Amino acid sequence: MIIKKFNIKNLYKLFSNKKKTEIFKKKNNFSSFYYTIISSSLLILFFYLLPTFSNFIDKNFHRSKVVQNNSKTDFNKVLEGKEIKKKYQENEELNVKNLYDDIIDIQDIPSDVVRLSAPVLEELFKDTKYNLEKIRKNKIVKPVIISLLPNEIKKIESTKKRKNLFIQIVLPLILEENERIKIDRTKLFSILNKNINTDLEKRWIKEKFKQYGVVNKDLSTLKIRMDMVPVSLAIAQSAKETGWGTSRFALEGNALFGQWTWEGEGIKPSGADTNSKHKVMKFKVLKASVRAYIRNLNTHRSYKSFRRVRAEQRDNFQKFDSLELADYLDKYAETGKDYVKILKQIIKQNLLTDFDDAKILPTTTQLKSSI
Repeated sequence: MIIKKFNIKNLYKLFSNKKKTEIFKKKNNFSSFYYTIISSSLLILFFYLLPTFSNFIDKNFHRSKVVQNNSKTDFNKVLEGKEIKKKYQENEELNVKNLYDDIIDIQDIPSDVVRLSAPVLEELFKDTKYNLEKIRKNKIVKPVIISLLPNEIKKIESTKKRKNLFIQIVLPLILEENERIKIDRTKLFSILNKNINTDLEKRWIKEKFKQYGVVNKDLSTLKIRMDMVPVSLAIAQSAKETGWGTSRFALEGNALFGQWTWEGEGIKPSGADTNSKHKVMKFKVLKASVRAYIRNLNTHRSYKSFRRVRAEQRDNFQKFDSLELADYLDKYAETGKDYVKILKQIIKQNLLTDFDDAKILPTTTQLKSSI
């Protein structure tokens, strides 16, 4: 066995190298810890700034804007015991520039529209089995659209017969207009429930802002204004304003609701003051008169309370109470509260609320899908 000689110099080298190795290891451990701290900090900073960066990208580079749906907001407020009155607040401003453009389109029809006589209409309704008693039971109305009132309606001696004929004429017109609004309203809420809207949808909403005179793209105001009018209330007002279809304004100007105008085409009331410049609006067809009436209730500032209560009824009961809503039409006529009393009396005496939940049979695929 060979034993090497102990050498102090070699021993020194051995300990010296071992010391350097330990220092190197300690140095490497410190570097790893340092890099870990830096990496973690950068990672935290990245996630902290991510939402801000994302918003910046959305605002400056994305073409499609997001329409937020706040339908759950009011529910949360109720749970928290907060008031939600602002839900029914409507902007009073009204842009009248394009308010009746679609009604003018209805006016642009051939001037040779046929005026059917009362006996012919009665026979037509009989042949098509269009009967008010059946409608009161099954709530289904056939789409028999009449453009002009018969001149003979004022000669019908039987009050009941005259009223029935008048209701048969105006009922499909009111239901058709309400159904058109219902389709628009369904489309509006469908668009608002989407996160991203197409250019076509944005253009459609822009047109509706014009149609309802909404300024500043106020969606809350549009939702309040774009709604239906109870059928019983519309029939009652048309009956009151036309004497159940016998007035000169109704027969000569197809004016079912006695709306005034200070410019354009109209009929001068015979008993009006010589200094008065107002006239009763004149229409080429009854359908245009119905649309103008509903547009008037849906936009004019005098009926803001009517629209607010209507919105409350829709949210609370899912249907309209025409007798309550009539209280808010006192500004429709100069007689005020007396006018409201007459409307309620007409609704009750003629059981007009039977028609409030009636539906018109579809004439197009679009209408069919909404029933």
